[in-house]
Amino acid sequence: MRQFHHMTKLRITKILGLVIALGMSASASAQMMINGAGATFPYPIYSKWFDEYAKVDPSVRFNYQSIGSGGGQKQILAQTVDFGASDGPMSDENLAKAPGKILHIPTVAGAVVMTYNLPGSPSLKFDADTIAGIYLGQIKKWNDPKLTALNPGLKLPDQEIVVVHRSDGSGTTFIFTDYLSKVNAEWKQKVGNNTSVNWPAGIGGKGNEGVSGQVKQTPGAIGYVELIYAIQNKMPYAEVKNAAGQFVKPTIESVTAALATADIPEDFRFSMTNAPGKDAYPICGATWLLVYEQQKNAAKGKKLVEFLKWAATKGEGMAKSLDYAPLPDNVQQRVLKRIDEIKM
Repeated sequence: MRQFHHMTKLRITKILGLVIALGMSASASAQMMINGAGATFPYPIYSKWFDEYAKVDPSVRFNYQSIGSGGGQKQILAQTVDFGASDGPMSDENLAKAPGKILHIPTVAGAVVMTYNLPGSPSLKFDADTIAGIYLGQIKKWNDPKLTALNPGLKLPDQEIVVVHRSDGSGTTFIFTDYLSKVNAEWKQKVGNNTSVNWPAGIGGKGNEGVSGQVKQTPGAIGYVELIYAIQNKMPYAEVKNAAGQFVKPTIESVTAALATADIPEDFRFSMTNAPGKDAYPICGATWLLVYEQQKNAAKGKKLVEFLKWAATKGEGMAKSLDYAPLPDNVQQRVLKRIDEIKM
């Protein structure tokens, strides 16, 4: 008899647990989940936007997987997410594979910085040829004459350079290789510009997180990451010689200067590396949200559009606090018009 009581008690507890769980999932399902995936470059600002937007519209939650731009492009093509995110615009070839028209919605611009791990964290200067030489595996030591010539007065160590690059399909890589392809003929011919390339040298890290982690723990390492990752990890980053021959530090201002000269076409797919202005930082780019013009799910589409409009206005105001450059006002207006073209 006692055993029977025990069993019944267990069952009642289980049933109660189930009822509570069902009740909870019923209230949770009233909250719409919008899924996105892609770029790690804008992840710090997107996380902030999604948190802030939950206060604006508590009925919607964003689930964003920071998997790299290559993954973001693949997932929006496969329609496994409601939006993709990429710092390299999609190619004509990839857009042609899509089951519907994909819109590029630019959000913010950021700097790709050269960060390194050297004793005393000196402030270094690089130019196009030294960056290309290091990543082509031709400049192998920190005290190479090309580096010492750019950094007079600094005692650079007789230490191997450990090159770190992305291992995943990456928009940060797209911006970095877009820059190198514009400024170095050998790079353009041997390696080229893409979200993934055949690296002539170095070790891989996954995401901006992985590259900054590898550089931080590897003496003599150099890597390329979005500015905020270097700042948050308290890592040094270099001044880079721009198209006008000036050494420029990556900052919101120098990214804004590059963005000001960008020729932004009707479809918003543009490059802003190696910009001509004397104040422009040369290795920077925009980042885009990728959405279908024709939304499959009207309820989700409506919520996504409301969020995009908020991001293109209120969200832009949060960019500088995380060291991204907001879009100029005239571009914001164009983006809002594009968002209006999304159909349910």
